[in-house]
Amino acid sequence: MTLRWTLVGVAIVLGTAFAAAQQGARGGEWTRYGGDAGTTKYAPLDQINKDNVSQLRVAWRRQAVDPSVSSRVPDFSYSNNFRATPLMIGGFLYSPNGIGLVEAFHPGTGKTLWVQEPFPDDAGQGLRGDSARGVAYWTDGTERRLFVIRGEYLIALDPGTGKPLTTFGEKGRVNLRPGLGPRATQYAWTGVAQVCRDVVIVGVGIGGSMSDRPMRKEAAPGVVQAFDVRTGKPRWRFNPIPHPGEVGNETWEGDSWSYSGEANLWSLISADEEQGLAYLPLTAPTNDMYGGHRLGDNVFANTLVCVRCLTGARVWHYQIVHHDLWDYDLPTAPILADITVEGRPIKAVVQLTKQAFAFVFDRTTGKPVWPIEERPVPASDTPGERTARTQPFPTKPPAFDRQGVSIDDLIDFTPELRAEAIELLKHYRIGPLFTPPTVRGDGPDGIRGTIQLPGSVGGADWQSGAFDPETGILYVESITAPSRLISSRATRRSRT
Repeated sequence: MTLRWTLVGVAIVLGTAFAAAQQGARGGEWTRYGGDAGTTKYAPLDQINKDNVSQLRVAWRRQAVDPSVSSRVPDFSYSNNFRATPLMIGGFLYSPNGIGLVEAFHPGTGKTLWVQEPFPDDAGQGLRGDSARGVAYWTDGTERRLFVIRGEYLIALDPGTGKPLTTFGEKGRVNLRPGLGPRATQYAWTGVAQVCRDVVIVGVGIGGSMSDRPMRKEAAPGVVQAFDVRTGKPRWRFNPIPHPGEVGNETWEGDSWSYSGEANLWSLISADEEQGLAYLPLTAPTNDMYGGHRLGDNVFANTLVCVRCLTGARVWHYQIVHHDLWDYDLPTAPILADITVEGRPIKAVVQLTKQAFAFVFDRTTGKPVWPIEERPVPASDTPGERTARTQPFPTKPPAFDRQGVSIDDLIDFTPELRAEAIELLKHYRIGPLFTPPTVRGDGPDGIRGTIQLPGSVGGADWQSGAFDPETGILYVESITAPSRLISSRATRRSRT
């Protein structure tokens, strides 16, 4: 059986433009991972356009790790998953390299200016590691600093020299693992910290005690943490799995809040510095495809949460997926877009999802800009499981990719191939969006799982989208990739 796996680009009109000058990177600078704190990825530059883009040529190339580092180790190697996006600040580029150490280099020549050195006691990592997605930048007009996460540490660097700023934390770094609580054995995150006013906010992701394929019901919860940008002292923590007395705890039936884990922020954070608000896209709890041990809707898993930057106090939240069984994490940083809808200016926040929706809210109040309907979805027949009876469906904008699987999605290159595909499909459960996982049957004729589309990698994923404030158009990169779901406490996810 073959289902098509494609990558598509989609443009969605959210509204007419409003206050375009307030958004996007300015003056050729790119001081945030997403261009600005609202992750619009917009720059009002027009030097390169449709008439001259074909004339672009490669000016220089850089290795993923500067030779001053790689030459020190005879058998030096690094991950081929190099995903960093540089910042452009004051005429210089700053980026994590292939092992997560920050490098500064000249944008015109590619010449290295400095390379961050590992800490002397970094025996476990040293000149090894993985790339991070980027670095964060903060300035108050006098002081300047870069923030990068490497291993278990949030590190503050001097942008001029690459040296640790020793007034931050312990000699320039803060250990992030203790803030996760006693169940966490390690900390890891390939994301980018977000600065909002005078706090730096971090999530926690895949790796260490966190896993994208949790095999058991118990795990460490993915606590969101914030620190003072100058001192590194903890400012607040947000529990994605609420404790007794906290909002949402009642949605974890029995005592499931006490042992369930994940619901972490493995993706990226956006912020409205003017209002002092941060937007946290939270993800699936343990385990991905069976939730009989955590009955209920499981707030704040798969929930967009708005908090106050300075205190972490929750302002509003909206759960995008109830009782997730599909690994439908919120995979992208929310996009802050100032739009006008029917003549009314709205400070909006747009959450793209793996299931190919764009949820649009008033980012101050959390009120949906367009109605969101709770619609009935298929029920699970897995013993012990109880799916949510409804799931949220935005009425606008429309889905930006295909949803659900039917026979019409199979190949039809020849009648013989189509007939064979139809025969093979009999071994799988198919259906509309939110068709639940199924228990794998015994024997050669048993059910081999549920095929879901979009799959667990999207729709949208961490690449997110981009918003043009001049036209009101949102651009989305979407992955049309199915997944195979099997409902079991001890099965690994596989993809068809």
